[in-house]
Amino acid sequence: MGVKNIEKLIEERQKIEPVNPAELTLEEKVVEIRRTTRVVEGGRRFSFSTLAVVGDKNGHVGFGHGKANEVPPSIAKAIADAKKHLIKVPIIEGTIPHDVIGKYESAVVLLKPARKGTGVVAGGPVRPVLELLGVTDILTKIIGRTTNPNNTVRAVFDALLQIRSPEQVAKVRGVDEERIKKNYRIYASAPIVK
Repeated sequence: MGVKNIEKLIEERQKIEPVNPAELTLEEKVVEIRRTTRVVEGGRRFSFSTLAVVGDKNGHVGFGHGKANEVPPSIAKAIADAKKHLIKVPIIEGTIPHDVIGKYESAVVLLKPARKGTGVVAGGPVRPVLELLGVTDILTKIIGRTTNPNNTVRAVFDALLQIRSPEQVAKVRGVDEERIKKNYRIYASAPIVK
């Protein structure tokens, strides 16, 4: 049993739903900068690897990885890589349409839709991905055994790739699209009972 290649899954999604980064006003966030050391005869050589996320806060988000001998070039490489891995995710009333679990290696992330006013209940590397996606109300939980940001971000993207829009669900079920959208809106716009 092999490990999922999230980049390959994103490329397959882009063939079906192409996203042009030039048409979007993207914001970027650095999730993690990691310094690595290589010991050579003359001493130590440092290099930096960066994990970055880009998004337009309107349903488009992507992540990228960059490596360089200094921090600024590694950030630039990560952002350029993130723009190549953009995906479109359906958002209804500021939340996702349904519960979903994403897995990557030992990282497991649960994403649940939330009612208006809940906010983004997410921690660690999950928060920047969801904020740049444009989600305003969501519940999340990192269930996996790892705290590695690279694996956690990939698990979030695995979950986001599984989300289906009401149009896709209506087509599969053979039900009226408006009926499904109405059910989603009832849940998303209902007030929080305290």
